[in-house]
Amino acid sequence: MKRVVSVLAICLVLPAFAAAEDWSNVSMIDTQCSTKAKANPDAHTKSCALACAKSGFGIVDKDGNYLKFDAKGNQEAKSLLESSNKQDHIRVDVSGKKEGNVIHVQSVRML
Repeated sequence: MKRVVSVLAICLVLPAFAAAEDWSNVSMIDTQCSTKAKANPDAHTKSCALACAKSGFGIVDKDGNYLKFDAKGNQEAKSLLESSNKQDHIRVDVSGKKEGNVIHVQSVRML
């Protein structure tokens, strides 16, 4: 019985220590505009992203998929946009754990 409990505990704990993934030099856009902006995400403007900030943010990965940020990532993205002088070509490096189409963000850095 102790062995079964130990194995179960290990299986539950290991995912918490899974390595973070990195997405480098990817476009960051708001969720509301993600469908129409995926075709040319670099043309999506800072002003539009901030106007649609309530919908949340995410990235378009190298395969053209839109991956949403979790709440922490949304807060960081909004702060980065507000303090940035960039008006378009919003590119970032992101580190986090992907679960489905959501990134549990550990860090976001504006390029």
